[in-house]
Amino acid sequence: MSRAPWVSHFGLDRTPFSKRIAAGDVYTRAAHAEAVARIGFCVAESALGVIVGDVGAGKTVSVRAAVAGLDPTRHTIIYVANPAFGTRGLYVTIVRALGAEPRFHKAEVMAQAADLLAAEEAERHRRVLLVLDEAHLLTPAQLEELRLLTNQDMDSTSPFAGILLGQPTLSRQLRMGVFAALDQRIATRYTIKAMDLAESASYLRHHLALVGRDEPLFADDAIARLHRAANGLPRALNNAATAALIAAASDNKDLVDDACAKRAAAELTRD
Repeated sequence: MSRAPWVSHFGLDRTPFSKRIAAGDVYTRAAHAEAVARIGFCVAESALGVIVGDVGAGKTVSVRAAVAGLDPTRHTIIYVANPAFGTRGLYVTIVRALGAEPRFHKAEVMAQAADLLAAEEAERHRRVLLVLDEAHLLTPAQLEELRLLTNQDMDSTSPFAGILLGQPTLSRQLRMGVFAALDQRIATRYTIKAMDLAESASYLRHHLALVGRDEPLFADDAIARLHRAANGLPRALNNAATAALIAAASDNKDLVDDACAKRAAAELTRD
């Protein structure tokens, strides 16, 4: 596979700051480990959980890591990347994910989804994990449908584990009185914070080590500038670090200095 010139310039095996990273290679920090533990609790208890954080904080990455640790013979994962499909769409998604053809009328597909979820647990002995990404985009009607889905055996059990991932507005939305019934069903909630400077530095070193670079490649002042430019958010730091590496390679430098980091930061903030 061909490599970009700047990747070859630094003697790297491949691009170090790509989102195409194996779950087992993800940089583990305290907030990430805590999120993974909360997800694991929800799976074990068939409970609902809410994980929020700013864009690029690592919410979906935490789910990927948690799912990677589950036994695929005992768990069924239903991942919804975008919930913009109306109220019926939630049931249709579940039915299709469980291998059936959705019925036409909403009342029928609701019952179908509930039956399939129950059968997955009781007959196939598989725990369903429903992950709703971008959950801050869920409408009030969709949130009510989600609450109804959790009712089973006179509200004594839930037929699946559920994780709602979203921006911080999701937490505030759920606290509104109109969603009290759903909010009371949420067993755990967690906010993934941005990385501090030490974590950002460790994050950069970790990703460079994954592509064969053990020696320092970023000067300390460059790391500090990139951290500030990214606001400590992993996804933004990926972009900032990549831009800084390209700048350093174009100047034929062996180390990313503050001047390269400054150019990368300016590129990220440019309108």
